[in-house]
Amino acid sequence: MEIKHASFVVSNTDVGKCPEEGKPDYAFIGRSNVGKSSLINMLTNHAGLALTSQTPGKTQLINHFIVNGEWYLVDLPGYGYAQRGRDGREKMRRMIEDYVMYRAQLANLFVLIDCRHEPQKIDLEFITYVGEHGVPFSIVFTKADKLSHSRLQENLKAYKAKLLESWEELPPVFVTSSLKKQGREEILEYIGSINAEL
Repeated sequence: MEIKHASFVVSNTDVGKCPEEGKPDYAFIGRSNVGKSSLINMLTNHAGLALTSQTPGKTQLINHFIVNGEWYLVDLPGYGYAQRGRDGREKMRRMIEDYVMYRAQLANLFVLIDCRHEPQKIDLEFITYVGEHGVPFSIVFTKADKLSHSRLQENLKAYKAKLLESWEELPPVFVTSSLKKQGREEILEYIGSINAEL
């Protein structure tokens, strides 16, 4: 798939105020600082589309970007950012939950995981949560350029083995590097195939 145009449309905290004309949403979520905004910018070939920051927890709204006038790419807040405080975390949890559970236009949720780390409880719990609720999702390992090829393969194997302890089969898995544009074509082809089915 070729991305000819991508632009920001709207930010909000209420799923009820998200765009309603029926175009599919492809949403990106993960722990704070997993590289969501960098991945979105890489996918769209638009360096400043999603704001990137060294500070975790920067994205605090549901951000919709229209791509090729046909579908939305959605940047969701990161989960598990401890320094928001209990009220802030609860508010963020509700906003994410409302979007993931009740957004009828959600065609696929890309759950981002930093490939450098061992399986994290918070990621595993979130994956279980969306799986149990029948949310269509796939897993995206980010920051592949930060590891050697052999270490990357070891980490992916360990992660998949952990998931298969509770899953019969895994959803689609993508390996990406925003720096090297790795995984871009695969993810865009996957989005294109879903669009074709819709």
